[in-house]
Order: sequence, then C-alpha cells, then structure tokens
Amino acid sequence: MIKTETAVKNASGNFPGILLILFFIFLPGIIFGQETVYGLLYSDNKPVSVTFRDGVITEVRKIKKLPSGSEGLIIGPGLIDNQINGFAGVSFTFGGGELTRDGVIKATEAIWKTGVTTYLPTLTTNSHDVLMKNFAVLGSIAGDAALLGSIPGFHLEGPYISPVDGYRGAHPLDHVRKPDWQEFLQYRKAAGNKIIHVTIAPEVEGAMDFIDKCRAEGIVVALGHHNGSAKEITEAIDRGAIIATHLGNGCANMINRHLNPLWPQLSDDRLMISIIGDGFHLNPEEIRVFYKVKGPDKTIITSDVTSYASLEPGRYLTDEGEAIELTPEGMLKYPAQDVLYGSASPVKKGLVNVMKYTGCSLEEAFRMAALNPAKLYGLNDRGEIARGKRADIILFRIENDEMIIKKTWVKGKLVYQE
Repeated sequence: MIKTETAVKNASGNFPGILLILFFIFLPGIIFGQETVYGLLYSDNKPVSVTFRDGVITEVRKIKKLPSGSEGLIIGPGLIDNQINGFAGVSFTFGGGELTRDGVIKATEAIWKTGVTTYLPTLTTNSHDVLMKNFAVLGSIAGDAALLGSIPGFHLEGPYISPVDGYRGAHPLDHVRKPDWQEFLQYRKAAGNKIIHVTIAPEVEGAMDFIDKCRAEGIVVALGHHNGSAKEITEAIDRGAIIATHLGNGCANMINRHLNPLWPQLSDDRLMISIIGDGFHLNPEEIRVFYKVKGPDKTIITSDVTSYASLEPGRYLTDEGEAIELTPEGMLKYPAQDVLYGSASPVKKGLVNVMKYTGCSLEEAFRMAALNPAKLYGLNDRGEIARGKRADIILFRIENDEMIIKKTWVKGKLVYQE
C-alpha cells in the first residue's frame, strides 16, 4: 500500500515536468504560429523543409527524403501578377455594378486559389467619374487586414493610349484621351497614392512630359497600346519608361513589316517586357522569340485576366453595350475589331506554357512570374523562397501541362487548400 501511494505521489510530482517537456517538443509551432512545409524546392528540385513563423520564412533546410504524402509536391513562392482587371465576376473598372469591399475580397480569395499571392488591380480606360470612384474604393481597402497585404498598389492601363483601332484594343474609344497630369493626380489621391504602374502610348501629345513626372514620383512607366516610332520609343525609354505592357498585344492586326512598335521595344536592352502566356494572345513561336531576345531577367509573365474568367462560355455585353465572346477553350474575343478582349486564364497557365514553348526551367519561369515583378516594384520582401522573406508560399504539382495548386499561404496564413 505504501509503495502504491509513493508511486502515485512521484508520478504526480513529475507531471508538471513531463508537461514542460511536451511543451518544448511539440507545442512551439502551435503556440507561436510556427509551421513547416515539405516539398521539392522550385529552384533545384531538391527535397526541403520550409519553416515560417509570424508571416516570415525562418528556415529553408535541405533534407534527404520527403515525409509520406509530400512526394512529388513542389514548393514555390507565391506568383505576382501585375495586370489583373478583375476576377470571379468582379471587375475593377467595368462589371455592371458597384465595386465594393466584399467584391475585392471575393476576387482576392479566388485569385489566391490560382497561386497568386500578390497582384495589381488594373483599371483600364473609362470615364473620369468611373476611374475616380473605383480608385477611391480600392484605395480605401487595399490595406484591409482581410487582404493580407496582397495588393501593394494599382496599375492604370489607359486612358492615355492610342485612339487608333487595333492599337487601342478593346479600350472604349469615347474615353481614350491625351495625358493629363492634373487629372492623374486626382486618380492618385483617390487611390491613396497607390498607383504604382501606368501604361501609356509614347506617341500621343504630352506623353513625354507625363513620363518625366511619373518617374519623378517613382511610378513605373510602361509602354502599351501604342504605335510609337523607333524615335518615340527610344525617347520614352531615355526618359524612364522601363517595361512594355503585354508585348505583341495592344497592336493592330496589320502592321508594316519594318516600321512597327515591336522591333524598337525588342531591340532596346533597357526595356523589360510583360507577356501573356495563355496560348491565345501570343503564338508559341512569338513567345520563343521574345524570350530569346529578352531572357528570363527582362521578362514578366502576366495574365491580363478579366472578371469573365470565372464565367461560363458564351456571349456577354460590356457596360458600353459591346459584345464579347468567351469560347469553350477560354479565349475572350472582341468580335467588333477581331481582337482579344482580355484573358480568361490565370498566370499559372502562362507559366507552364512559357516553360513548354521556350524550354526554360521552373526556376526561370518563377523568376518571370514572381521575382522579376517583385524587383520591378521594390517588393523586396517577396518573390522567392528564402529566409527573411514573407511566407507567401504555394505547394503544387505539374501534371499534363497544368499547374495544380494544392495549398496557398499568404503572409504565413493558409488561405487555400485543395
């Protein structure tokens, strides 16, 4: 009886110590928000464990073997898309309804499912009132805690572009206008000073002075939807234009084989390019040529995706009453000009297609779809898997030329799981 009582006493006396041991062995991850992900690292296809805490990657460790259930899964940084016009039925410029906080959150949550963890809502050519209103909505909620810092700023594509059919693409002619710095300052103020990228046509009156002012304010200037001459393009680059928006698109179907805006932009090594790799906007051979000229350090893969991406195939009317068509294959067409209206495919499709068309490595593809845009906008806390970077992480596999997203973390929070 005495032995039993002593045993019970000893066991109960040691119980706090046992709990303390268990705490230090098993509970730090739960208590302190630490988590570890296992998979093949995108950059070298080697097994790793990636540990993060408080939204930041704390360790990337090489391991000999992946634990059961992680085989074949790849760890990569969240994708960064610099041109998203809308998603999941929510448009940032159009859409037939009011842009709201709930709408932006709905679109963002749907975007996370595609592996994109950072993006620029893109507002395209429209009336002054619409742009003012929607920039004000976006500016008021970009820092919302629910968005987890996924929106660092906005892209204004137009209205300061070419009015010529073909070059203006599907941008409504009634709202195309010359650059107006005072008008732009109104947009910028409404957006909470978060317009960080502007696409402009260099040949329109006032473009060069506008570029000067943008660069003085640290705004990324892009050339797009234009028919600039070699001289105009060179001057725009001299003044600070740094990237061509979706090169090969926003261009007329019929161009002069010698005098056109493609050659000057390709030949100037100072100019980066963005390309849409959905398989519709550019042919494989175009992407191969663009890639051979610019390489993985001067190329960004973007989507130009629209709110129609999530809808069923069919014909739709824009707010202006223009008919567009979404094909079963995912092509979004503007029949009136026989041009593409935009994309219906997220950037992950472009990443896989660019790999297929060019033979580039997965690491190079991620450079174009994550690291390069991070560098372009000075987002030094993201774009790669490395200690000290934001825990914007995707776990995925590639099967049958498709990137299948299994999990997405944004700032260390699991926001999507297949």
